[in-house]
This record gives sequence, C-alpha cells and structure tokens, in this order.
Amino acid sequence: MRNYLKIILPIIILFGWEAVAIALNNPFILPPIEDVLAVLLEPTKNILGSGSLLEGAERSLFRVLLGFLVASAVAIPLGIVMGRYSIVQDLTDPVIQLLRPIPPLAWLPIALAWFKIGLTSIVFIIFIGAFFPILLNTIAGVKSVNRTWLETATVYGASEGQIMAKVVLPAAAPTIWTGLRVGLGIAWQCVVAAEMLPGTTSGLGYMIMAAYNLGQMQVIIAGMIVIGLIALALDSLFRVVEQRQFRWQGRAH
Repeated sequence: MRNYLKIILPIIILFGWEAVAIALNNPFILPPIEDVLAVLLEPTKNILGSGSLLEGAERSLFRVLLGFLVASAVAIPLGIVMGRYSIVQDLTDPVIQLLRPIPPLAWLPIALAWFKIGLTSIVFIIFIGAFFPILLNTIAGVKSVNRTWLETATVYGASEGQIMAKVVLPAAAPTIWTGLRVGLGIAWQCVVAAEMLPGTTSGLGYMIMAAYNLGQMQVIIAGMIVIGLIALALDSLFRVVEQRQFRWQGRAH
C-alpha cells in the first residue's frame, strides 16, 4: 500500500503540469510533457550544439564524484581529529564556523581567480559544498561515541590507535555516512552552478544555461530531471548501504 502512495503525488504533478501547459499554450514558459519526453528519449542526440544529454550527464557525474571524493578525503580525517581532540577543535572551530555559512556560489569569483577556468575551479566549488556537511557530521559522530565504551577500552589497556579503529570509527560510522549522503546531495546542487562558470563548454549545467539563452525550456526541464534522477540513484545506493551496515543502531530508514 505504501508503494502505491509514493506514486500518487508524481501522477498528480504530471496531470497538473500537462493541464497548465495546455492552458498556457506557451512552451517558453511551460512546455508540454511530450516535448520534454522527446528530449529524454533521445539521450545521445546532440542538443543545441552542447553535446548530448548522456555526455552532459557523464561529465557532470565525473565532476561531482571528483569534488565529493576530495571533500570526503579532507573532511573525514579532519572531523575525526576535531571530534577526538578538543584542543584541535578549539583551534580550528572559529575558522570553520566563519566559513561554513558562506554559500558555495559566493566562492565562484575566488575559484576563477585561484584556479582559472577549467575543471579545477568547478571541482573546487563542489568541494566547498560537500565539505562542511561531511565535516560537521564526522565531528558529531565522533563526539557522540559512548564514553563508557571509551573508558572500558582504556581500562583494558587499548592503545589510542586501537580505540580509534575498534571503538570510535565503528560507533561514528552511521553519522559519518549521513554526512556523506548530505554532502553528495549538496555537491549535485553545486555542479549546475559551477558548470555555468564562464568558459565551461560541457555538462548538464552548461546545457541548461545554453538552453535558457535560446529559450528551450524543454531542454532545461529535461536536464533538471536527469540531475534529479542521478542524485536519486546515488542517494538510494547510500540508503541501501546504510540499511545493511548500520541497522544495528536502529537508524536506518
């Protein structure tokens, strides 16, 4: 029954979309569903000279994963150290709290100044978007480790390395995983903006902006749908791992 409930709202939205599109009769504001489907059903067709939908998705996926992996590689070790050692958190927290509220888009001029036009500047924007949720969840996960477990490990003579490997990391893993899920979602939000940087010539973000300049609303919506579907697939993968690996904490849902 719950599976049926999940498709009710999408069906209502589709019917509403088609009804409004017919009523407006203006594809520059809201194209009919069949126009968007025509774009989606030909993923290898060149669109507006900016490559195919499939090529754009591959480029964007590569950039998102690259920025996300770099952010994870920096944020997780730093978060573990900050969560485990209060002196490190006291030292770094003011800077983290100062930078954390700054939107990734505000870093665009700096990205261009530091890295010029190209892959590095795009990955940098994605890195900024994914870094803070991963970092903060890692800190929270390490800090939430049951003190009794830590004290017991210490009493039994476990070294700091053994405590980290056998107690801290396993206990903090579910929260760190949640941070990775959130970070990946934000990384997808950033890639569209990052691919609108001057000089970018590929990716779904570039395709959407090119379609906007030419008034091709059906391409814009098709690109948005592809972004949503890829992000949904990746998030579903994270949830499957979460349900299998962290069910012991009763947090998987």
